[in-house]
Amino acid sequence: MNKEKIRWGILGTGNIAHKLADALKFVEGAELYAVGSRKVESARKFASEFGISKAYGSYEDAAKDKDVDVIYVATPHNLHLENTLMCLENGKHVLCEKPFGVNGNEVRQMISKAKEKNLFLMEALWSRFLPNILKTKEIIDSGEIGKVNLLTAYFSFKSIHGPEHRQFNKDLCGGSLLDIGIYNIFLSMFLLGKPKEIFSSAGFTKTEVDGSCSVTFKYDNEALAVTFSSFLADTPIIAEVHGENGKIFLEDKWFCPTNIRLTDSKGNEKLFNFDFKGNGYNYEADEVIKCIRAGKIQSDLMSWDASLELIDALDAIRKKCGLVYPKHDKP
Repeated sequence: MNKEKIRWGILGTGNIAHKLADALKFVEGAELYAVGSRKVESARKFASEFGISKAYGSYEDAAKDKDVDVIYVATPHNLHLENTLMCLENGKHVLCEKPFGVNGNEVRQMISKAKEKNLFLMEALWSRFLPNILKTKEIIDSGEIGKVNLLTAYFSFKSIHGPEHRQFNKDLCGGSLLDIGIYNIFLSMFLLGKPKEIFSSAGFTKTEVDGSCSVTFKYDNEALAVTFSSFLADTPIIAEVHGENGKIFLEDKWFCPTNIRLTDSKGNEKLFNFDFKGNGYNYEADEVIKCIRAGKIQSDLMSWDASLELIDALDAIRKKCGLVYPKHDKP
């Protein structure tokens, strides 16, 4: 695609939609052109805030806009499959917020449609593109800390929302695992690969979703990745990678643009600071535009295979925990 500007549409006007809208200001060749919401008032308010040309009172109207090139699906988890397929059917490239789909079956449907339409499709797991996460991977792969024996990652906060909110609403595929625990699972698999065994346990809320979820991955080399997510407790949101010759510490809110510290076996410490631009969501948007301009239908960095491995691991975790979404999961 040789257009001077790649025109973006956004489905949804919630918090995550605001973050990408802010980020697109820092993305060369991007124009935020349209927004779709279930309420036209919400769309108009969002459009006014970000100087967007078109505001639609339905997701479908935004998807049908002939001037939109790519759409960011920022709707609740339960709508990702429906909204992504609708956008692809209307000839739009798609960046879909994580989790890509609620389960592996949904993700495979989305990928199949993208192949059929020859359109770009990528899961919006923004941490994959952050310099601090990429540097952590680089250090591990270089062998600087030796064989990795243990990874720990935590993502927990005490939610202020009630049972009807998407975080706790079973119909909206709520629960900590798919909303925030997915970051821990992504980090484990990105840094250490696909596990040999998966162990998991969840504490359920009155709305029958996981308020808290613990997951342990065991690898062929006996390394472990131990992670925890929760909407019920305030904990430091940190991650550590322990190797034979040192460790890497990812500072609080590790899934965001932040610093990392490398400590060797003698206790010597090195701090890595990064010259971040934007709010961090711009890095994934940069990748989308690069791929579209190159005529690719998937990213080499966040490939369909990577998303399939991630959702298959999440499915396995949910099965072990007994976490089921009846409107999405087959009996």
